[in-house]
Order: sequence, then C-alpha cells, then structure tokens
Amino acid sequence: MTESRPHAAAEARAQTPNRGTRPENSETEADVSRTVREMFTQIAPRYDFLNHLLSLELDRLWRARTARILRPILQRANARVLDLCCGTGDLAFALSREGPAQILGADFSHAMLQRAIAKSASIANNSTPSAPSQRTRFIEADALRLPFADASFDLVTTAFGFRNLANYEAGLREIRRVLKPGATIAILEFSDPPPGLIGDLYRFYCRKLLPKIGAALSGNAAAYKYLPASVARFFRPEELSALLTQTGFTQPQVHLWTFKSLALHVAIKTNP
Repeated sequence: MTESRPHAAAEARAQTPNRGTRPENSETEADVSRTVREMFTQIAPRYDFLNHLLSLELDRLWRARTARILRPILQRANARVLDLCCGTGDLAFALSREGPAQILGADFSHAMLQRAIAKSASIANNSTPSAPSQRTRFIEADALRLPFADASFDLVTTAFGFRNLANYEAGLREIRRVLKPGATIAILEFSDPPPGLIGDLYRFYCRKLLPKIGAALSGNAAAYKYLPASVARFFRPEELSALLTQTGFTQPQVHLWTFKSLALHVAIKTNP
C-alpha cells in the first residue's frame, strides 16, 4: 500500500474556502444543488442496498446509536423533530422508535422521498396505529430554503446529508432559524480518521475499493467517486465544532465512532 497523506484534505481546505460541497463541473451553488439532486435521483433505486453493503451494515448501528443519544428529546410527546436530507428515511424511522415525538423528514430529492414514503407505508401495513411509521411524515424541501416558520422544532437532525450542502454556513443558519431557543442540532457525518494503520486502511477502502464497488453495483461511477472525495474535503470534527459556535450554537459535543471515521455533532441553539 502506498503511503497516504491524511493531512492533504486539510491542506486543500486551507487553500480553498470550504463553503460547501463541490462536485466535479459544479461552480456556483445553484450548479452544486442541481448536480447533487440529479446524482441522488439516479442512485435512489440502489441507495439502501449499497449503504448497507458498503458500510458492512454499520450504518444501521450508527443511526440507532444516534437516536439513543437523542432519546431525552424524542421521549417528549409534544416534541417536534425535523430530519433534514432524510433520504429514504432510515434515520427518521430510528428516531421515531425512541419515543412519541413527531418526526418530519425533509429532502430535496423526489426519488429518495418516494422510497421513504413507500417504506413508511410498508411498515404501517404490518404495525399498529401507534407504530413509529404512523408518527413519521415526509416533505420535499431544500435544506437551504426551508418552508417552516422560525422556532418551529425542538430538534433538527441530519445523517450523511449535511456534507452535500452547497453552503455549509447557510445550512447551519437555516437550521438555527427553525429551531426553538435552547433546542438541539445533531449532525452525523463521516470524518477522515487520524494517521495510522487503521486510518490508512480506511482511506484505501474509501478511495480505491468503494468507488469501484459502488460503480459496478449502481451503474453510476461519478456518484461513488464523489462520495470519498466529499468526505476528504469535509470538515474535521474540530472545524465543524468551530463553525457551529460561529453560527449561533453552544455546548458543541462530538461523539467519534468506528475508529474515528464517523462523528456525531450535537449542539444547542443559543437564545436570541
């Protein structure tokens, strides 16, 4: 295995402001949004299968663990929760299993939402009226332009979606807008692990093997080339914590899992 350069992404960020994701051939934020939406539309049919396969089923564990950490909020019957960039709904369903809170999933990919709604209906057909899927709804919405009033939610979550926003600071400010004072934000994202054998193996898998497997099974090479590139370009945990503080959140906490390749960020909206 060739020697990796784990700090290469940080060096690149130092040269280019990390305002948001930048797929190939996308310059403006409008270009980015269009490219990301089209990409997820194309991979939606195989999205769940590949998530579970490429993560060795760990993605289920990560979402369940996130939901358990947020249980004190989810167990409040009057709590309103927004799961942004919800994809096919897996985190929304995990959240709903932890308590009676009302869960609303939002995504700007119609194709992904259709699968979330179909999964919800399938669960409902085999459950009671009080089952989690009956308390979970989905809406098509752009995370940078949310159709909700100020101070509408007690919790906003996002799993593996925040990294794909065209403008990270704008995304955090929009999340802050729709959160109630003192409410919670939770961001679950991949993180480039530190130097060492485990980190090198992780990078080899993500940058060499994952794109080939994803391309072969999805038929979309560009999407699974974009995935590791977007992770490498994304914030390190301390950088995202700093941005949360800068955009009006306090008490940032970071939970690092799976050899520090995954980070759950939890913070509180400061009072106006």
